[in-house]
Amino acid sequence: MSWTAALVVVALTTASYLFHKTYVHRSRINDLRKQGIPMPKEWSWFTGHLLTLQKYVNRLPPDANVNLAMRDLALEFADTEVFLMDFWPVYPPLLVVYDPDAAVQITTKYNLPKTDMHLQFMRPITGGPNLISMSDQEWKIWRSLFNPGFSSSVMMENVPHIIDKVQIFFERLKEGAKNGIVSLDSLTTSLTMDVIVKLTLDADLDCQRSESALVSAMNNIIAWHSFWDPRILMHPFRPLVQRYYGRVMNTHIRKELIKRFNDLKQAKLDSNKTIEHTSGKSVIALAIEAYIKESQQDIRTLELDEHFARYATYQTRLFLFAGNDTTSSTIVYVFHLLSQHPEALKKLRDEHDTMFGTDANQTPRMLKEEPALLNKCSFTLAVIKETLRLYPPAATMRAGRNGVSITDRHGNIYPMDYVGATILHPAVHSNPRVWVSPEKFIPERFLVGAEHDLYVNTAAYRPFEQGPRNCIGQTLVYNEIRTVMVMVARSFDIVPAYDEWDAIRERQMCGLARLKVWAMGKPVKTVHGDRAYQTEKAGTHPADGYPCHVSSR
Repeated sequence: MSWTAALVVVALTTASYLFHKTYVHRSRINDLRKQGIPMPKEWSWFTGHLLTLQKYVNRLPPDANVNLAMRDLALEFADTEVFLMDFWPVYPPLLVVYDPDAAVQITTKYNLPKTDMHLQFMRPITGGPNLISMSDQEWKIWRSLFNPGFSSSVMMENVPHIIDKVQIFFERLKEGAKNGIVSLDSLTTSLTMDVIVKLTLDADLDCQRSESALVSAMNNIIAWHSFWDPRILMHPFRPLVQRYYGRVMNTHIRKELIKRFNDLKQAKLDSNKTIEHTSGKSVIALAIEAYIKESQQDIRTLELDEHFARYATYQTRLFLFAGNDTTSSTIVYVFHLLSQHPEALKKLRDEHDTMFGTDANQTPRMLKEEPALLNKCSFTLAVIKETLRLYPPAATMRAGRNGVSITDRHGNIYPMDYVGATILHPAVHSNPRVWVSPEKFIPERFLVGAEHDLYVNTAAYRPFEQGPRNCIGQTLVYNEIRTVMVMVARSFDIVPAYDEWDAIRERQMCGLARLKVWAMGKPVKTVHGDRAYQTEKAGTHPADGYPCHVSSR
């Protein structure tokens, strides 16, 4: 057989296989459609619901997060708050859920497994299996190893480290007050990277003032990453770039792991006692302590197991990403919302004056002496929670399981033998059935009692998800953002500068760009009137890095 004939046979075989697989898949979805499972009417045997979603995506700015389009689509299913989307072959078919009770069934009652897509999409960032993507049994092992490092007590003990990093952030805001337009997202991203590197690896990289190989590698991986945008996902250089910088990260983290392991081993040999946090309170040090205790080997011959080192590296990369990316964007959105609600900003500042005195310069010292003062700032925490409600940084997907069905509030049953589910946080958090004035910024909804109309349905508040696989780092997030607020909010006014930013960019447009605007009109720049909309950039960062003016008070 000639090469040409062989290639024809291969092509025909591949095409036949893909046609058969597509037909089988679409037939199953068609059967569900006939059974009355809610789904958009524009389903197609060829494209499923991909074109339906694209219709909503096209209404938004090109860099807007796809979940914002999904939220708009979800409004058409307010009766059930559960509907099916056929994304195949881009994603598995998913039940889109924003009914809080159905969400509880998925994450808590049945604790459905994570989908294979989690590993596929997170691998460039983490390098391999991680706490987001692992199966339940493997997840339990690694979660138990890292739980001590993220406990409330350890996170509170680390508040002084956070304060040191926020003081640098404070000085950078001072500098920004003299320099016109500032990218707040850039400042918060370097701050939160500084914090998470210190708390995870006990390393001081001074990310806010200087470059490091580890941080540069992470930033390059993120810059070449997307959970949806085909322009990025299909770029031929993306895998090569991400693998290269992944090796850079692995090398750096592995050195830190070995150093911590040797320090802890030596401490044990010197003291001949049970290890009790002998090398500080970093997340990785506590995980290694747990590993040594569970190894049940003679400490004199114990070596760092290759499997443990490799998987601990994956988890560390996850912590660096999650602890940096989503926290930084949330800090920006806190100040964005406060700039729009002066009455809430005044109430926040009054709380800080009451708690720390009117001399804001004394706040860092007082916090270091008594970190638990953060827990007394109830309105501050309410502002953070309301910000996370309005700007949730993520959503979650779960795989289906044979024999499992979820039920909506009307008693309709949704079998999950073939489909998975995604809990759509933007829709859950703005569900008008369960939230009073869901589009409004009302921090008080997190302060009132159960008898009040504003009282929060706990099942409907899910920025860190719920159930056994909730976010391990939520205490850190709350502590870090509260520290930023009590140290910064009384000293600076931060207001968006999008009008100036857009005018500058328009003046800088090249001739071809101007011609495109003339031919096609100005592109959409807001989402429901919000210029600081969440983008597709990793942890849903604000558009254009949130250009703003910073002024000292």
